[in-house]
Amino acid sequence: MSSSLTIHGTGLVALDIVTESSPEGTTYQWAGGTCGNVLTILSYLGWNSFPISRMDDSPHSNKAIQDMKSWGVNDLYLSLQPTASIPVIFEEIIPGKGSQPARHKFHWRNCPNCNEWLPSYKAITLKASKFLKEDDTSCDVFFFDRVSPAAIDLAEFYKNKGSIIFFEPSAKGAANHLQRALELADIVKYSNQRFDCETLQSDKRPFLEIQTLGSEGLQYRVNSQGEWCSIPSFEVKKVLDSCGCGDWTTAGIISKLCTGTREDLYSNNLDSIKDALSYGQALGSWNCGFEGARSGMYSMTKETFENEICSILETKSYEGSSHKPNIESSDTLNKCPLCPN
Repeated sequence: MSSSLTIHGTGLVALDIVTESSPEGTTYQWAGGTCGNVLTILSYLGWNSFPISRMDDSPHSNKAIQDMKSWGVNDLYLSLQPTASIPVIFEEIIPGKGSQPARHKFHWRNCPNCNEWLPSYKAITLKASKFLKEDDTSCDVFFFDRVSPAAIDLAEFYKNKGSIIFFEPSAKGAANHLQRALELADIVKYSNQRFDCETLQSDKRPFLEIQTLGSEGLQYRVNSQGEWCSIPSFEVKKVLDSCGCGDWTTAGIISKLCTGTREDLYSNNLDSIKDALSYGQALGSWNCGFEGARSGMYSMTKETFENEICSILETKSYEGSSHKPNIESSDTLNKCPLCPN
């Protein structure tokens, strides 16, 4: 992957606090959230990644920033004014009974330790988008997963500069902002658990619309014409956790399909589109073998990762992983910012 490709993105960047399902309950902390995961994964895949956020100087914000920087993510726009507390999301992985796979439970409203309200997501402001426009930033792809006045402002700005716009709605938000985001997007990807096809309607349809179907795979349509095309999921024989699989799928699709201009994207034939979607699904399937949204990145070498993805694409299945994260467990941040010492 060429390091000349650049992605800017805004949306949910959080600190994930993940407790494994093992008896000792090992806890890890790393950057998370849809935008945080997608841009960190793309940096791992060789892209220049620039998350656009408003993180303050708190220990939890610094933890997420340092984690992203360790994977080569650029921190230039991570702490735009006015800064705010980073959202903190606890993921509790609950062991399955018998042959049942583990399941996860998120705590994003209240801390499971002290029950205080956790810091919530705060979108960047129009002041921040104005700063970026005055700085005349450019990118190959602009990604966003939350609608807000500033996100729409940046999408319009980057669209006019020729960037590919990738929109992954995670919540409806204001109706006018959602409609404008759909009009601007070249690619829209969403889960059938959050939206149905009829909810996301606009007069101007995206070049590519992708609806993920969980364990059933995904369906897609080009230019919203004709019937939906389906791609079944790969078989994962040992599922440890499905958290973050959609983010890996998104990053995989971007890394294969968005490597040129918008005109290049629109000139892709159906086989190229299907190959890119299958690659994204392979990444999502691989991630099922690890607990937490990105722990696989800490568990093996890049070469081993690439070999395992090639195997998934060839065999259409994945055995799962016995690898563990190669980072120290941390107890110092196993609390929210309001927990007593």
